[in-house]
Amino acid sequence: MKNLSVTTFIHILFSVAIAILLATFLLFLSWDKDRQKIEEFKRYQLVSITFLANLQQSPENEKLKKLYDELLVIPLSKKEAKRIRKKIEKEGKTVFSGGSAAGQVRVFDIEDIHYIYVQRMGYNLMLKDNRAQSYNFQYAIGIGVFLIALLLLLYLAVLKKLSPLKKLHKQIQSFAKGDIQTRITYVYDDEIGKIAKSFDDAIVHINELSRSKNLFMRNLMHELKTPITKGRIVVEMLEDEGTKKVLVRAFERMNELISELAELERVTTHSFEPNFEYIMLSEIIAESQELLMTHSDAIELNIEDKALTTDKKLMALVLKNLIDNGLKYGTGKYVLIQTDKDIIKVLSKGEPLKHPLSYYTEPFSQAEKRSAGFGLGLYIVHSILEKLDYRLEYRHKDEKNIFMIVPKND
Repeated sequence: MKNLSVTTFIHILFSVAIAILLATFLLFLSWDKDRQKIEEFKRYQLVSITFLANLQQSPENEKLKKLYDELLVIPLSKKEAKRIRKKIEKEGKTVFSGGSAAGQVRVFDIEDIHYIYVQRMGYNLMLKDNRAQSYNFQYAIGIGVFLIALLLLLYLAVLKKLSPLKKLHKQIQSFAKGDIQTRITYVYDDEIGKIAKSFDDAIVHINELSRSKNLFMRNLMHELKTPITKGRIVVEMLEDEGTKKVLVRAFERMNELISELAELERVTTHSFEPNFEYIMLSEIIAESQELLMTHSDAIELNIEDKALTTDKKLMALVLKNLIDNGLKYGTGKYVLIQTDKDIIKVLSKGEPLKHPLSYYTEPFSQAEKRSAGFGLGLYIVHSILEKLDYRLEYRHKDEKNIFMIVPKND
C-alpha cells in the first residue's frame, strides 16, 4: 500500500465502492423478491379462506360485492371467464393452490395478470386480481443506477482534480534531467497549485544560484590566472635553482587546481553529456600520459588492449588523476595499470587509506583531506565515472593501494 500511487489508490477505492454498492443492490433485490413471494402467498391464502368461508353461507350479491372491494378483486362475466379458462389451459401458470373440505382456490398467471379461480359447490367464480402493482423493483433499479452514476461522476471529478499532478511530475522530471529552462505551470490556487508554485519558485532560485556560481567560478579562475602567470615569469628570473624549483612546482599546482575546478564545473552540470566514442584502451592511457607530462618509465602496463565505448578525454582525465595520486602519495617509483576482464586497475605502493573511499570522493571540506593530498582529484574521478556509467572501487592488498574502474553493470 505504501508504494501505491495516488491514482491507483483512487482506482481501487472507487472500484471497491462500486462493487460493494452492486453487491448491496443485488442482495436487496433478492430480499425484495422473497418478501413479495411471502406477501403474495399470505394474500392468496387470505382470499382462499375468506371466499370459501363466505360462499358456504350462500351470501347475497351485496355481501359478495363488499368482499370483492375488500380483497381488491374483480369478478369476470361468464363469457370472459370462459375465455380465460381456455387461456389457462394453454398458457396458464399456477402461482397458488389452496383450499379445504369446503372447496378449492387456485391462482393462475397469464401475461403478468393474476386470475383467481374459486370452486365451491354451487359456485365457480373467476376473479381478476386488481391489487395495485408494486414498483419496489423499479425504484430499486432507479436508485441503484443513480448511485452508481453519482460514484462515477465523483470518480471522474477526483481524477480531473488530480490530473495536474501528472503534468507537475513530468515538468519536475524534465528539470531533474537537466532542462534548467523548465518552468512549472499552474492554473488553480488550490493545494496542487500551491505546490506547483513552490516548485517553480525553487527552480527560479536554483537557476539564479547556478548562474551566480558559474559567474563566480569564471571570474575567480580568470582573476587567478593573471597573477599566477606573472608569478611564473618572475620565478623564471630567479638564480637560486632550489627556490626556483619549489616556486615553479607551487605555481604549476595552482594551475592544476584551476584546471580541475574548470573541469569539475563542466562535468557536474546537469546538462553535460559525455562524447561517447569507440576507442582503444591503449589510446586512452597514452592520452593520460600526455596530460600528466611524466616519464613513461613511471608507468608500467599489464593490460589486455581492448575497445571501450566511452569519452576519450574524460576517461584519460580519470586515469591521469589516479596515476598522479599514485606517483605523488605512493611510496614506490612507479604506478602499475592492469586489466581484469572489464575492470581497469591502478596500483601503487603505499599506506592504506585512513577512511572509506566515500570520504575522499567528496570535494575537500576538512583539513584532514587537504593534508592527505587528494584534494579534488578523486572527487573529479568519481563525478566523471558517474557520467560514464562506471564506479570507483578501492582496496589495499600486499602493501598496494588498488583503485578500480568498474562498469556499473558488472
